[in-house]
Amino acid sequence: MNTVQADQAESGTENDQDAALKALAEQAGRDLEDASALEILQWAADTFGKKFCVTSSMEDAVVAHLASRAMPGVDVVFLDTGYHFPETIGTRDAVEAVMDVNVITLTPRQTVAEQDAEYGPKLHDRNPDLCCALRKVKPLEEGLTQYTAWATGLRRDESPTRANTPVVGWDEKRRKVKISPIARWTQDDVDAYVAEHGVLTNPLLMDGYPSVGCAPCTRRVLEGEDARAGRWAGRSKTECGLHG
Repeated sequence: MNTVQADQAESGTENDQDAALKALAEQAGRDLEDASALEILQWAADTFGKKFCVTSSMEDAVVAHLASRAMPGVDVVFLDTGYHFPETIGTRDAVEAVMDVNVITLTPRQTVAEQDAEYGPKLHDRNPDLCCALRKVKPLEEGLTQYTAWATGLRRDESPTRANTPVVGWDEKRRKVKISPIARWTQDDVDAYVAEHGVLTNPLLMDGYPSVGCAPCTRRVLEGEDARAGRWAGRSKTECGLHG
């Protein structure tokens, strides 16, 4: 499948477009299951061209680095929620400065102060789902409008909710092709890639935070805990809504 074929999949009625792109994604998921991360991203670059982007939480820049090898200058979309650790913003700035990528920062419609004025302070404590919807989910939906396919750093070993992540799948909610090139990787694979290529990582990863989110909703992980145990600790919430 090349860019021309992808464009053909986007022709016709909206339902036809969705059906064709979904079929494309599901077939690619099967065909590329055993492919390397770089091969998966090369397929995405060849298939979607400038309608493909990478999203990054700036926990590390592994997928952004991989994508830049497949498609120099690739768009890397970052959500600035207004609640990030300074280290996360610093990682974004460093990625923008040293890597062959085009960092695009998305922001919510409201500043934190404006949200506090409308909903009351510390919405993240009282209604974290609403806070995530306002500061993450909605901005990403708007920011991805111009793209047909997006890549994430999801891995199957991160949590039970991610155990069945396909390397290429169909994002039903956003009607886009969703690519998870390192879905089959382990933390050891990530560490090895970072070491081999000198990839930028968030300093908090070395300070007890194996998963880095917004500062008010992220704590250090205790020995023996799941890597994402520090996210929304003490709540049943395990995902922000970006991935289901």
